[in-house]
Amino acid sequence: MYTRIMDVHTWKIQSSRLEKEHKRLQESLTSLGNGYMGVRGNFEESYSADSHLGTYIAGVWFPDKTRVGWWKNGYPKYFGKAINAVNFFKARIFVDGQEVDLAANDVRDFSVCLDMQTGVLCRTFTVSGVKFTVTKFLSVAQKELAFIKWEAVSADGGSHQVKIQALIDADVRNEDANYEEQFWQVLNHAAETGGAHLAAQTVANPFGVPQFIVNAQQSFAGNFNETGRLKTDWEVGNTFEAEVGTGVKTLEKRVIVTTSRDYAGLAEAEAAADKLTAQIRNTPFEDLLKAHEQGWLHRWEIADVVIEGSDEAQQGIRFNLFQLFSTYYGEDARLNIGPKGFTGEKYGGATYWDTEAYAVPLYLSLAEPEVTRNLLKYRHNQLPQAQHNAREQDLAGALYPMVTFTGIECHNEWEITFEEIHRNGAIPYAIYNYTNYTGDESYLAKEGLEVLVEVSRFWADRVHYSKRNGKYMIHGVTGPNEYENNINNNWYTNTLAVWVLDYTLKALEKHPRPDLNVTAAEAAKWQDIIANMYYPYDEELAVFVQHDGFLDKDIRPAADLKPEDLPLNQKWSWDKILRSPFIKQADVLQGIYFFGDRFSLDEKRRNFEFYEPLTVHESSLSPSVHAILAAELGMEAKAVEMYGRTARLDLDNYNNDTGDGLHITSMTGSWLTIVQGFAQMKTWNGKLSFAPFLPAAWKGYAFHINYRGRLLKVEVGGSVTLTLLKGEPIEIEVYGSKVLLERSHTAPLGRKG
Repeated sequence: MYTRIMDVHTWKIQSSRLEKEHKRLQESLTSLGNGYMGVRGNFEESYSADSHLGTYIAGVWFPDKTRVGWWKNGYPKYFGKAINAVNFFKARIFVDGQEVDLAANDVRDFSVCLDMQTGVLCRTFTVSGVKFTVTKFLSVAQKELAFIKWEAVSADGGSHQVKIQALIDADVRNEDANYEEQFWQVLNHAAETGGAHLAAQTVANPFGVPQFIVNAQQSFAGNFNETGRLKTDWEVGNTFEAEVGTGVKTLEKRVIVTTSRDYAGLAEAEAAADKLTAQIRNTPFEDLLKAHEQGWLHRWEIADVVIEGSDEAQQGIRFNLFQLFSTYYGEDARLNIGPKGFTGEKYGGATYWDTEAYAVPLYLSLAEPEVTRNLLKYRHNQLPQAQHNAREQDLAGALYPMVTFTGIECHNEWEITFEEIHRNGAIPYAIYNYTNYTGDESYLAKEGLEVLVEVSRFWADRVHYSKRNGKYMIHGVTGPNEYENNINNNWYTNTLAVWVLDYTLKALEKHPRPDLNVTAAEAAKWQDIIANMYYPYDEELAVFVQHDGFLDKDIRPAADLKPEDLPLNQKWSWDKILRSPFIKQADVLQGIYFFGDRFSLDEKRRNFEFYEPLTVHESSLSPSVHAILAAELGMEAKAVEMYGRTARLDLDNYNNDTGDGLHITSMTGSWLTIVQGFAQMKTWNGKLSFAPFLPAAWKGYAFHINYRGRLLKVEVGGSVTLTLLKGEPIEIEVYGSKVLLERSHTAPLGRKG
């Protein structure tokens, strides 16, 4: 089941329908961001029907007090939330004295178009005899700059009086706030001729989290006449009017947004905004737009994946890459990648294990190594907080949080926050992934080992020894499959724990660190756990068992479910879900994906054929793992099906939840599916290899990767061509044959779907 409201186009997200039933979905799909700030695709003018206004600033959040009916020791005291910030695009538009409200007006010639190639959103509509064109972007050339332009022209040949109030509004709220709290207070605001400014600060909190200041300053250009200014307790603005006939009238609004994250306080943030506003005041629109567009074109030079033969597939991968790079491009080491990015408030907008498990492989290939290294440093910088999290659970070492802004756990669902501890394996895995991919061991030897040792101490304390079985076990956990809670011996979690201990010991042997005080007795205990961990396994089925007791369920395929049962998390009670055999996302298969060089094709096939039919893929992270494994197993039809699901998860609203915001971290899945799945790119043990196939419905595909100082282009069509665009020659494998790639190499296509 899916809902498609936008047209299929290879470079655009567009529609000529004014969506009212699916307004929030359309807002999510037309979101903009530049890594520094972001906005949902809201209408700037008044809209009296259902909508989710959203403006978000990177790194700006609030600790909302945890409120639960039954307090359990160890609960975090607050739930960290990315908060809806100052609405600097708000406007009120009047035609001949009547306010424009697209929910109530007779609207004609409506269109909305997000150009992913240039990062520009354009909207048109005709109301009361006037055609409006609205163009906006968040500059990737000047991160503090938000730009919007209104164009008005008579649509009926008559003359109309048009008034636009361009506003900055601090009276905004989060939909997920406890008891409708207001998170902002106005510090300073004023409106004067030619511009206005407003500075708001988050309200005080009892948790020692800094109060953030967001300052927005607007200036204008165009041929509307300014006729007034306004200022209320929460809002400032400038009013412009024009007599609109057959000639186009234009009003440009440029907003500079500065925050206390970059400046010491209110005075400094306002001074910086004054300076930046002065710099752009006389810059023509065309120059501002060109600089922004050039920034996006530069990003696409390496990132773009070209697909021939399927516009749906092409649109999907480009949409996902566009939104990923709108959210994070590595410029600020203090930031990470939230599951919703700048497109919504669900999940608190904070950092999850998704970054290490899914985003790191993409950024390793499409950006400079420093970008991934910044993601690793983000976690290293929060090591003391991770140690604090472990102490809160009476455990040794470091427990990285499920949800965080600062490293302190700030999520309050017990079965997720304190049982889904497998994230303490994903973070070490990212260190391994970076080291193996780049060949650079300097991070591992220093910061990396400091993280690995503390995480290993956590695992060594979290396991327990079963005398009855003579094995180490891990009870009371939740695996990646969140449709199982508080289970014992999750195969994936146990496997990760042992891998972390083993990787840490081998890294210490290679890069001795006496200062980390790993004693001989401690190392011996880790070795004993490695040698004697319990892994659930079924001899008859010859599969790894997801957890103790899983096979005692009423095992039946998801295909038996009725369409009206899906998605389960919106139709069934939680009790019914927990008792069912249905799997939210890859669990055992997640481990097989992570450690694919450790398992034979027969082992992969048996486990895939057992678990995939049970999986409902109601986690956005699920389809890509299944697609990659299916591709390796020669199941091209299944791989292509799963690609479609991960590439168009949001565009087609597969899980009926995109109206809450996009699934940013899982958007890496479409790229992973093509590169690690269809092209079978592998990097095990520092060796780069490819074994591509071409989906039957496609004519070809091509992509770039950065790898160890080289830039490679991979083209798959009637044959497979690999081109070294930059860097020294490198030995790779193509379909198992060694090739010294000096310039270009072409091989016959190995498989066609």
